[in-house]
Amino acid sequence: MNARSRAESFCTRHGLRVPVLEAPMAGACPPELAAAVAGAGGMGASGVVNDPPEKIAGWVRRYRELAGDAPLQLNLWIPDPPAPDDVTAQAAFLDALGGTAAPAAGPAPDFGAQFDAVLAARPTAVSTIMGLLTPDQVAAARDAGVAWFATATTRAEALAAERAGADAVVAQAMEAGGHRGTADPDAAEATAVGLFALIPWLADALEVPVVAAGAVADGRSLAAALTLGASAVQVGTALLRTPEAGIDAGWAATLDGLAPEDTVTTRAYTGRLARGVPTGYVRAWTRPDAPAPAPYPHQRRLVARYRAGEPGGVDRVNHWAGQAAARASTDPAGEVVARMWREADDLLP
Repeated sequence: MNARSRAESFCTRHGLRVPVLEAPMAGACPPELAAAVAGAGGMGASGVVNDPPEKIAGWVRRYRELAGDAPLQLNLWIPDPPAPDDVTAQAAFLDALGGTAAPAAGPAPDFGAQFDAVLAARPTAVSTIMGLLTPDQVAAARDAGVAWFATATTRAEALAAERAGADAVVAQAMEAGGHRGTADPDAAEATAVGLFALIPWLADALEVPVVAAGAVADGRSLAAALTLGASAVQVGTALLRTPEAGIDAGWAATLDGLAPEDTVTTRAYTGRLARGVPTGYVRAWTRPDAPAPAPYPHQRRLVARYRAGEPGGVDRVNHWAGQAAARASTDPAGEVVARMWREADDLLP
């Protein structure tokens, strides 16, 4: 099957007009952005890792008001294994940056309750990162008519996802902004495969479709990903500067002209490795006197407490950025998606 046929098959199966999925970026996927992507023929998305069931339901209601029954992906993180929760050294370091923590928030949302809320919302797909659904959860998704897209950063992870029943594998390359989706939290730094190596490596091994994620920001990269074996692409950073995204103005400004080599990976925001902008806060965690960030989710919850209090040197938001950040456009999101496919369509045989 050639590139165009693969894309058409994927689109037909999931109700798309163009093979472009919005990346489910937690905290940066308002319903307006998702609806704009869907309106251009792609699949809208939201990352709901931090959301309780009622917030998931409310987000989906708003999306349906804007986009009707257009395709939708909701993304969950598979919980990490329990990790030591002593954050004394990290809190002292944040104090030294000038911050004052607010009281600890309540418990994080329960994964089982989140999963049930996602299925109740009947999206086109539930996607996962950092691991796999259980057999019971896979069966529940199928019973609900919801596809499962599993994120993989290696061939071993991709094959495990296919064996577990994934309907598609999101091939997340090292260039991607935000969190690196390795199943093993400690393996993230060593798991750094570029997109053009990863796509054919997975496509040659899998029966299920591959969705390419990482540095896809224009029609050239979209056409290249399809040519290498992907059936669709997932786009995140390229949409962050659109008016519908509505991200923090300081974050948006740092993406303007950001060179690929100037993005960095860090655990400073959440304890999980992620690619972003080298802000002063991120650079502080590389100093010789800095402790290692606490494991996820303890670092994320600690940083949230400083943001809720007096943040001092703590960034107000996570400044995520993929290596194609400089190509992010301030045009409306629908125009960005439509232009990407137009350009790609001209390049494909």
